[in-house]
Amino acid sequence: MDEDDPVVTELDGDFEAQPWQWDARRSDGWIFVSLPEELSDDLRLAAGEPRGFGSVRVGVRLGGSAWETSVFPDKERGVFVLPLKKAVRVAEGVEVGEPVRVAVRLLRG
Repeated sequence: MDEDDPVVTELDGDFEAQPWQWDARRSDGWIFVSLPEELSDDLRLAAGEPRGFGSVRVGVRLGGSAWETSVFPDKERGVFVLPLKKAVRVAEGVEVGEPVRVAVRLLRG
């Protein structure tokens, strides 16, 4: 890390995004939201050494649902993507293409 780079020790982010379906696994029903570029960059800096597949552990809140999961780097989009579990999508009435408000928090350890 360059000495001019900021050191992020705590990270929370709140954003609005449109859920999208992963074309490569359409039959499996994988639905994601893309994190904003700035939040993705901050996560990369704050997370340190990446986990498997470059993933970063996060806590998530969408509506009244909260859970812990990982976000994954999407080389095509240049940002992290967050998978939305079916149980959450059903509970919160999430539809592909309809904006949702999401909060994420970096988890340590």
